[in-house]
Amino acid sequence: MVQGVLVCISFIIAIAAFATIIARVIKQPPIIAYLISGVLAGPLVFNIIGGNSYELIQIFAHIGVAFLLFIVGLNLDLRVLKEIGIVSAFAGISEIIVTGGIGILIAIGLGFSSITALYIGAALAFSSTVVVVKILSDKKEIDTLHGRIALGILIVEDFVAAIALMIIPLFDQGGNIFSVFVWLFLALGLILLIFLFAHFILNRFLNYLARSQETLFLFGIAWALILATIFDRLGFSLEIGALIAGMSLASSKYTLELGGKIKPLRDFFVVLFFVFFGSQLAGSLNLGLIKNALILSFFIILGKPLIVMTILRLFGYKKRTNFLAGISIAQISEFSLILILLGFTLRHLSQEIMSLAVLIAIITIGVSSYSIYYSHSIFNKLSKFLDIFEGKIKEKEQTKIKESYDIILFGYHRIGYKILNMLKEMKISFAVVDYNPKVILSLGKQGINCIYGDASDKEFLDEVELGKAKIIISTVPDEYSNLVIKERLKELKSEAVFIATAEQPRSAMDLYKQGVDYVIVPHHLGGDYAAHMIKEFYIDKKKYREAGKKHIKELNLAKKNSYFNIE
Repeated sequence: MVQGVLVCISFIIAIAAFATIIARVIKQPPIIAYLISGVLAGPLVFNIIGGNSYELIQIFAHIGVAFLLFIVGLNLDLRVLKEIGIVSAFAGISEIIVTGGIGILIAIGLGFSSITALYIGAALAFSSTVVVVKILSDKKEIDTLHGRIALGILIVEDFVAAIALMIIPLFDQGGNIFSVFVWLFLALGLILLIFLFAHFILNRFLNYLARSQETLFLFGIAWALILATIFDRLGFSLEIGALIAGMSLASSKYTLELGGKIKPLRDFFVVLFFVFFGSQLAGSLNLGLIKNALILSFFIILGKPLIVMTILRLFGYKKRTNFLAGISIAQISEFSLILILLGFTLRHLSQEIMSLAVLIAIITIGVSSYSIYYSHSIFNKLSKFLDIFEGKIKEKEQTKIKESYDIILFGYHRIGYKILNMLKEMKISFAVVDYNPKVILSLGKQGINCIYGDASDKEFLDEVELGKAKIIISTVPDEYSNLVIKERLKELKSEAVFIATAEQPRSAMDLYKQGVDYVIVPHHLGGDYAAHMIKEFYIDKKKYREAGKKHIKELNLAKKNSYFNIE
């Protein structure tokens, strides 16, 4: 038996490894590769998951879910709620209500029962934090306005999903609404005790455990699995227990170290979770199942972005920000799969719904991965049709565009605020261009000339007096935006110095080929500065400490006056 299970897992890992390589080549997230590996390993193709191996892999899948949610919990610091702002909170809750409601109506219209429709609607409402964060990180867009809004919405969704995972098992206990509220009250009391214990006792104990890396690693695993088991025994899901375990340690200074050490173990078990879920695509793929999957996937891919864009439009954001944030969350979540698996375990859902969820996940995650990667190109092609989502900025938030300046700075965030300080000292006329309305409002209050607009919008650049500027500085790392500015300068036959920014050497070389005078590559400049400092200070610890103190003052000033304080 042991040998058979070992052979089964070996085949699964081999299939997953091969599928992941292909997914990487075609720019798909690993989740897609894992799900397809499960389909291949399942009864539809090779049928290698069965008997004792099925039960063991199912156990591994639950362990994978526990580790996945423990890591998610480590990143869900309650203090984050203060930073994501009203926009993300309102947009996240509204998106869940609207998407879930429409999803329920569509499911009922397709002939599903009310209970099944509730599960389907809830599953459709959540988007994948894993997929979105991975792709936006690859594109260096996590810290952009649309990236931060999307991340804020995802955080809100994760909290709501966690609450749903806690409440659903209570209704399976056969009690009335009153008993459900009693159990929920007890659960909240237990969670409060765990957080108090973690804050006043556990965080201090971690200082001792951290002396040994192995001990800290084992403690993290034990803490996650023990709380998962306790919540499971009390009638809640083990998923919520693992999530609470992570959240209770989220404010600890050892969070990153814990997460970093457990991630490799999590990745192994998570592979088996998604493979197991993919293997649930069992039975014949009849036309009815495929039709339902396509209809619901179409709603997610098209409807969810439109819902988010409409909500963000109410806050006055421009159509570009609304589109990029909306298109980022056009897929279902790993929480959606966990929710469906929970419903299947509680016998609320049939095997057919498991298969339906797998198909929807493969379709929506696959399509949205490409749409996020190429979101800027898609927006440029659809821009003229999206005017209905163009937000209105109050007149006091922007200056007259037709004014001319010696220097125009595109982008305040990242390195822009450092350049701004230098421009103030030079005492020459300059203006800052940014497409974050909060940035414009803040700069306006400081008496700084500022223009609200998008550097990649050709029509906007036509309105800006670029031709009279002596220096154009772009701290926007998006290559397309810099090429648009360069093209506009070429049309104006401008002799202005153009300084652009690129995250990667390849992009920098492309910009140089297009005639950009100088390209800032932040990590290269940082390396040059560090090398110069080491050469000058060598082993003089006092000089390093003095430089460090000066750096701390600069960081505090940046945090106080820059984007971080106004987002």
